[in-house]
Amino acid sequence: MIESIVIITSSGSQKVEFDTNHHSKCAIDLNLLNLSDYKSFDIKITFSEPIAKFRDHDYTWQKCKKNYIANPFSPKIVKLQNAQIVQSNITSGIWEIDYKNPTVLLWRFNPEFSSPLTSYLGNENRKSIVLAEQKLNFIANPTLLFPKNEAIEISRSKKPFVAIACFTDHCDFDTAENLVLQRIFFKEHQIKITKGFFLNHFSKREDNASFQNQQEELLQWNNDGHELCYHSLSQSIKSNEDSFADFEQFVPPLNDIKVWIDHGFQPYNFSLLKNSDISEKKFEGILQDKNIHTLWNYIDSGTATNGVINQFNTQHFTLSNFLKGNKNLGFIKKMQLIIKNIIFHYYNEEDLILKYKYSASRFKKVFFQRDLKSFFPFIKDVSKLGSSIFSVLLFWNKKKNIPYKLAKYSPIVFKHTITDKEFYIFQTLEMLDFKKSLSHENINALTNEKGVFIAHTYFSVPMKYHTGKLFSTPTTIDKKVAENFKYLGNKIVNNEIWNPTLIELIEYWARFEKVFFDIDFEGNIFERNNSGLIFRKFS
Repeated sequence: MIESIVIITSSGSQKVEFDTNHHSKCAIDLNLLNLSDYKSFDIKITFSEPIAKFRDHDYTWQKCKKNYIANPFSPKIVKLQNAQIVQSNITSGIWEIDYKNPTVLLWRFNPEFSSPLTSYLGNENRKSIVLAEQKLNFIANPTLLFPKNEAIEISRSKKPFVAIACFTDHCDFDTAENLVLQRIFFKEHQIKITKGFFLNHFSKREDNASFQNQQEELLQWNNDGHELCYHSLSQSIKSNEDSFADFEQFVPPLNDIKVWIDHGFQPYNFSLLKNSDISEKKFEGILQDKNIHTLWNYIDSGTATNGVINQFNTQHFTLSNFLKGNKNLGFIKKMQLIIKNIIFHYYNEEDLILKYKYSASRFKKVFFQRDLKSFFPFIKDVSKLGSSIFSVLLFWNKKKNIPYKLAKYSPIVFKHTITDKEFYIFQTLEMLDFKKSLSHENINALTNEKGVFIAHTYFSVPMKYHTGKLFSTPTTIDKKVAENFKYLGNKIVNNEIWNPTLIELIEYWARFEKVFFDIDFEGNIFERNNSGLIFRKFS
């Protein structure tokens, strides 16, 4: 069934000899490689039979008429044209199939954009996307299993094979008053969230909530079953000297705060590590001493709207789908949003993003402030932006369904080594408009697809231009938004959706690293060790 196996690295390709006498499994010997020499590598497997079906992210068989990608938390299971099932023995890596070349399976380990991190560099904090440093060691050599009848798939959820809704909330606009209102609201609808907080009160807004001033209320959140997480240490930025002193000397207010979410451009942020005076070794040690092991990569897969909700479904993260989700808007507003998505998500290149921001700023200067000096720089930026945007619009039918590059591999949770210690990294779905993102249709789609989101929210945002926000007035919850959360809460209570805090999700998913399947002489797949995960067999 296998014609050839080739290992592909940055230094070239190497053909792998394999045992053709063993009909129920094919092990791939990685001892041929010194894995510590590489950041990534691929295994190219060519079958004698084309792949006819694959087990999709929603646990259904799909015909191989579209490209297939399975990350570490999706089934790595295919069916050949002769009906033979093929399954991986471990969850590590990514399976990728080009439907135009259905005899080839790529088993990829840390390919570009599969573990992206934001890194801000230079005096202007220019953003670059870098690949996580990963330890390429596995519980067993990658092996293909050929069961006689049934494969085994793993539930991503503690509640067997249901959707997952996880909220990580940024506290930028929290106040003493709205903190209480939020907590009462989520308690009413039996929804748990991971709640960011500022440890210290240092803010341009006097009413900003912080643990320093609202300790009693934030501890009540903890008592209600929510998870507290650091959102850096303060709202506003102190001097470098004071900022690093705060970072080195702060005392965790609770022992179980394990998540850190960067806020703005605080100099001690994870995303500014390459730009700071603190060494990576020292930074890692501080996090370790404070019991922090989970960090945000400062990236959103996209923006939730109608039809955009499941981070495991890459077709949610295309220009076509985003446009479809905003079809009820006026033409001008629709074009503004699609252009912004082309720049920020389709391209996601810092030069274009900066030109977009400069163009917007210079437009205001030229047409509202009559600053004629800004006219030619404005024209220069617009012309460069225009050519990039026009190339997408000109070939719209070809490009509209291409997944955004930072959503292609659904990199929701992965690992990164700063110097010696591994940290969990998570990627979010920006969720601003709760009328659209948590509509009944979206929640039903999430449920039906057994999908996942880790939302990046601002529950207390007050700005009027934010449509679909939680608060319609500073003290009133929007009625339509409340209806959506009630519907979501009912799905959670009825065990149709699992609603973990972020650390509950990550600690459950960490068990995927322990999965080790094998096959007996009769062709039955079994688990060699006890990962504590939920499995089911199927054919």
